[in-house]
Amino acid sequence: MGIFKKEAPLPAELPQHIAIIMDGNGRWAKKRGLPRTAGHKKGANNMRTIIDYMNKIGIRYMTFYAFSTENWKRSQDEVNAIMDLLKDYLEEALERFQETDMRMRFIGDRSVLNPELVDLMEKVESVSADHTGAVVNMAINYGGRQEITAACRNIAQKVKEGSIHPDDIDEDMISANIFTAGQPDPDLIIRPSGEYRLSNFLIWQAAYSEFLFDEVLWPDFSTKDLDRAIREYSNRQRRFGGVK
Repeated sequence: MGIFKKEAPLPAELPQHIAIIMDGNGRWAKKRGLPRTAGHKKGANNMRTIIDYMNKIGIRYMTFYAFSTENWKRSQDEVNAIMDLLKDYLEEALERFQETDMRMRFIGDRSVLNPELVDLMEKVESVSADHTGAVVNMAINYGGRQEITAACRNIAQKVKEGSIHPDDIDEDMISANIFTAGQPDPDLIIRPSGEYRLSNFLIWQAAYSEFLFDEVLWPDFSTKDLDRAIREYSNRQRRFGGVK
């Protein structure tokens, strides 16, 4: 009889906010001789699983990098397939988020998205707006530099109108003008697929985040992989620039 190692329980103190760069869909498909679109479909299904699991274990905020401002450089067929998957997900979410206490928000620039997609995003946000459970942020046409630029533009407009003085501008004001205003910064940022970079994701919010880079491709990233990441996070000492 084999001996199986029992997994340690999750720590009592969980991260408040986990952000995930969902990377590796295309490589997952290529390894199996499938079109890249099959990898994106598998990745979208896995996102549903991970969202439900994080909500179950008590993660209060979660952010998923679904489509970046740089992803428009991909082939038109691939972009169209991703947008179709997003539409399918949002149509499903419109029903699911009426039946759950979770709240969904979308971060990024909506101005260039298909109006039908934007309408669905607004409807999902509306039906879940009063929910008091976990907050799910979906980053669509999102870029960290784009986000900071938009925040600076908003603040500059207030200076122009005379409602604030340039000396009033501080880190708190910038944080209050970014897409995730009012939410805690991510405690843990996970990137599957073996890449070791942020790729323009939450670059303001990530100043003191812990990072975990995993070799597992996103479609194969399981709840056990997430548990392992949380245990790793719990073993780290977060100093926030100080000494402990």
